[in-house]
Amino acid sequence: MNSEAKKILEAVRAGEMSVDQALLQLKTEPFADIGYAKVDLHRKLRQGAPEVIYGAGKTPEQIVGILRTMAEHGQERVLITRMGPEAAQIVGREQPMEYHPLARVGIVGGMPVPDGIGTVVVATGGTSDIPVAEEAALTAEIMGNAVTRLYDVGVAGLHRLLAHKEDIMSASVIVAIAGMEGALASVIGGLADCPVIAVPTSVGYGASFQGLSALLSMLNSCASGVSVVNIDNGFGAGYLAGMINHMEAKK
Repeated sequence: MNSEAKKILEAVRAGEMSVDQALLQLKTEPFADIGYAKVDLHRKLRQGAPEVIYGAGKTPEQIVGILRTMAEHGQERVLITRMGPEAAQIVGREQPMEYHPLARVGIVGGMPVPDGIGTVVVATGGTSDIPVAEEAALTAEIMGNAVTRLYDVGVAGLHRLLAHKEDIMSASVIVAIAGMEGALASVIGGLADCPVIAVPTSVGYGASFQGLSALLSMLNSCASGVSVVNIDNGFGAGYLAGMINHMEAKK
C-alpha cells in the first residue's frame, strides 16, 4: 500500500522528477520535535497513510500546534480522533475543520476522492453502536475509501441484515460493530467472501462487562476470515479496512 513512495519512483521513471528531487523527498527529516510531541513526517511515505492526531488527553493548544507542524511539512489533510466538542470549538477557531460530534472526529482538509479497489461496508448491530461506527467510517473515508453504512441490522431482527445481502456480497472489506453478545460479526462472517473486521462495543447491560462479552464472542467466532480489534476501537477498524482495500499484488 506504500503508494507515496511508489508515486515518487514512478515520477522518476517517467522523467517527471529528477533523482535529486526524489532523494530530497525521501531523506526529509523523519519527524518534527515540538517539545510535547514528535510529529511523524514519514508515516505516509512508509505506510501510505499520514499520521493521525489522537485528541483525547491533549489540550486544544497542543492539537493546534501539531496541526500547524503538519501543515508546514505539507500534510494538508488530517484526521483528529476522540476530540470533545469543547476542544473542537477552540481548534476550529484556529484551523478550518469539519467536526463530527457523534464520532468525536475532526477532519481538516476535506475528504479525498476514493481510490480503493472496492467498497468498505460498515455495519452495526444497533443504533447505540453508531458512534463507534462513524469513527470507523470516517477513518476509512479519509484514507480514500468508498464506504457503505448499514446501521441497526443486528441479529435481534436478522431480516434487516438479509435485506442488504447485495451490499454484503459485493464488499471488499466489512467492519462489523456490535455490543451485547457481539453476534453480528459471526453472522456476517458466514455470509461474506471478504475479510470481516469485528469491533466489540461497550454497549450492553451489566453482564456485557463494558464490551468484554462481545470481545470474547468475536474472538471465538466460528466464522472464518473474522479478525477482531479492541473494544470501541472504530479508528483501528477503519484504518485496517482502508489498508486492505488498497492492497496490491506484490510481484
